[in-house]
Amino acid sequence: MSDNDINPDKGDESLHDSIPVTGMYKDWFLDYASYVILERAVPAIEDGLKPVQRRILHAMKEMDDGRFNKVANIIGQSMQYHPHGDASIGDAIVNLGQKDLLIETQGNWGDVRTGDGAAAARYIEARLSKFALEVVFNPQTTEWQLSYDGRKKEPVTLPVKFPLLLAQGVEGIAVGLSTKILPHNFCELIEGSIQILKGKKANLLPDFNTGGLADFSEYNEGLRGGRVKVRAKIEEEDSKTLLIKDIPYGTTTNSLIESIIKANDKGKIKIKKVVDNTAKDVEIMVQLAPGQSPNMTIDALYAFTDCEVSISPNACVIIEEKPVFLTVNEILEYNTKQTKALLNRELEIRKGELMEKLLFASLEKIFIENRIYRDIEECETWEAVIETIDKGLEPFKPQFYREITRDDIIRLTEIKIKRISKFDTFKADELMRKLQEELEEVNHHLENLTDYAIQYYKNLLSKYGKGKERKTEIRTFDTIAANVVAANNAKLYVNRADGFIGYGLKKDEFVCDCSDLDDIIVFRKDGVCLVSRIQDKVFVGKDIIHVAVYRKGDERMVYNLVYLDGASGRAMIKRFQVLSVTRDREYPLTKGTKGSKILYFTANANGEAEIITVYLTAGSKARIKVFDFDFKDIEIKGRGAQGNILTRHPVRKIQLKMEGVSTLGGLNIYYDPSVGRLNTDERGELVGNFLGDDKIIAFFKDGHYELTNFELTNRFDQDNLLLIQKFDSERVVSAIYFDGASKQYFIKRFQIETSTLNKKFNFISDHKNSQLTVVTTEKQPQVKVKLQKGKEIDENVYDMDMLIDVKGWRSVGNRLSNHTVKSIQLLVSEKKKTGNTDENLSVGSTVNFDLKKKDEEDDDEDKEQLGLF
Repeated sequence: MSDNDINPDKGDESLHDSIPVTGMYKDWFLDYASYVILERAVPAIEDGLKPVQRRILHAMKEMDDGRFNKVANIIGQSMQYHPHGDASIGDAIVNLGQKDLLIETQGNWGDVRTGDGAAAARYIEARLSKFALEVVFNPQTTEWQLSYDGRKKEPVTLPVKFPLLLAQGVEGIAVGLSTKILPHNFCELIEGSIQILKGKKANLLPDFNTGGLADFSEYNEGLRGGRVKVRAKIEEEDSKTLLIKDIPYGTTTNSLIESIIKANDKGKIKIKKVVDNTAKDVEIMVQLAPGQSPNMTIDALYAFTDCEVSISPNACVIIEEKPVFLTVNEILEYNTKQTKALLNRELEIRKGELMEKLLFASLEKIFIENRIYRDIEECETWEAVIETIDKGLEPFKPQFYREITRDDIIRLTEIKIKRISKFDTFKADELMRKLQEELEEVNHHLENLTDYAIQYYKNLLSKYGKGKERKTEIRTFDTIAANVVAANNAKLYVNRADGFIGYGLKKDEFVCDCSDLDDIIVFRKDGVCLVSRIQDKVFVGKDIIHVAVYRKGDERMVYNLVYLDGASGRAMIKRFQVLSVTRDREYPLTKGTKGSKILYFTANANGEAEIITVYLTAGSKARIKVFDFDFKDIEIKGRGAQGNILTRHPVRKIQLKMEGVSTLGGLNIYYDPSVGRLNTDERGELVGNFLGDDKIIAFFKDGHYELTNFELTNRFDQDNLLLIQKFDSERVVSAIYFDGASKQYFIKRFQIETSTLNKKFNFISDHKNSQLTVVTTEKQPQVKVKLQKGKEIDENVYDMDMLIDVKGWRSVGNRLSNHTVKSIQLLVSEKKKTGNTDENLSVGSTVNFDLKKKDEEDDDEDKEQLGLF
């Protein structure tokens, strides 16, 4: 038995040295958690890098000779500093390379858009970018530490003079802690740093390399609890095809297509085919099923697929070996101050170097010109040599900025005879003059450090900012109701007598198409209504008189009702709305007394009020036993209203006499340009008051118009939209457009002759550079035009209705002028200024359009054409 075995003779003595497992777990777990937080998952605020990334860049700097290196070699070099294996290093290198900022790549590095992985490390190459070499490395300002095995030195943090953390973004999961900082735009970060240096505040918003659209209204400066909604950019190629151009950050074309197919299989959307045409640019073609609305499908793609994703940021960084939560603006301010401090340190180092160079250049000149080197010829010992030189320099010591040391004198003794013999005083003075000028420049920068830092950032922007413009469009998204845009993937059936509804009762009465997200409203003969989520089969009560899909908050839906009050025997009449309910709760529409029941009921989608004929029983005491009643005489109230007395006598039956018209009046429709959607919530500007078959007409900058109904699901490209208003077929459209082929401006006036809805009609030339500049439907529109006539600018106001007659919508129109058009401004009529007009409000019809200079010179053929002025 060894000494380590338990000795029975010792009794319980050996147990006194044992350590409780709970204590071990507590200490080890905390050590492990701290290690993962500090060494693996969370970046340092100083350089924005995780340890593996920092070690990779340091290894690449050691290998840097200007040429590309195999990634496999870089991995091997990095393993001297990173003890966690080649796989993690390889993944980190690929991640850095795909961000296209610090590393230049060569070979197949994969594609973040499609999700394709990089080739094997032995096939791909990399080197540090010029940007990385300029802003990331400086051995003189780097703090060093020993590597994990003590053989090498590695940086604690790299002296990065740029907000690298915010530019690249980062994501990491540690033990009980996570971080997610979204990437930001390169140019905007530099501009933000400049603003901070000027004493102003910056407001950063993320920018994703995948492009797309993003709503940052809840970004919360990147703190925990914030949210960013990102959408794919979807274009309508035609009425049957949609094109997805950009994808949301964090998704790939493959995952996006899978989500679309999954939503189609579930019946949330209805599509015919999805084709991935991605090559240089992302393009996913979605072919719609017959009869599907492109606008509704776009909303459904956002609601049910990865075409819209929500990202939750959580900005956490390491400061002084502790995790700290900061806003992105605070991180930028920290990095900006750090950059300024590093620049100051570099200038101080350079100042010291220049002063040392000046000192030695002066010593050398004195040593040679005063022939002090001859005085040491007779010296027999080394100490005598040092003392002789020191004595020779004594008269000149007061002019130096520091004391002359023994090392300085030793350095003078190392000057070669050849240099002494060829010493040129003029060249020495010229060198000292240049050093002095550079020293003065450095001192100037130190005295004006803020201006120097601003200029440093501006130089970075000019050198590296090209091609790094914002890719993600900043938008405000509307809320999409999933049950509104979901495709009808189910059929609603009802068994009125037994009281069942659902999509599984296929042998019973068919009601309508619906989706599996819809709520169903039910009215029973006993005067009860309830709303229930659609299911395969659900019991809602016997004697169902009406069942339909329920739309919460629908103020246009009005129910007309006559019921018998069981207590008094009176017939009561009411009109009411059901705007909000609690699901599966029964609501009485009568007074709730025993024997109450519904005598007459209609559901009116647009608030119609019909005329009914009431037949009393033959035995009633009423003198008039048949009479008519118009529901429009009843005020619309809530579902709980008891109603008015229709008659106190017994009713035999009630019949419909005449269909009614809406008593709600027109619907005020507004256009919200921030989201490109219609609404009835008074967001944006009023388009008009709409009834029944009224239409909307929209004019777009690319020269087409489109007629649509006033459904709130319609969407309009706000970047391309020029004018939107209520359509009036009698109105004349006045337009000025730029013809891309002739590079001239044309004016035309026409009436809308088409009537097809949701179809685009182009009414200007079809050249790719043609563009609609001004469009209006005012009766007497005026434009202010600036013309270049020789060296002079001529400005005049013209009545558009006097320049050209009304022609067909396909007509080319007349050339606006022989001269170069500098700008065109549509003037607002006095009626619109004062608001005294009966015309519908046109959104965008009074915007000023400053034109870019299309072409300064007209060719001879164009000059011969006759313009209007």
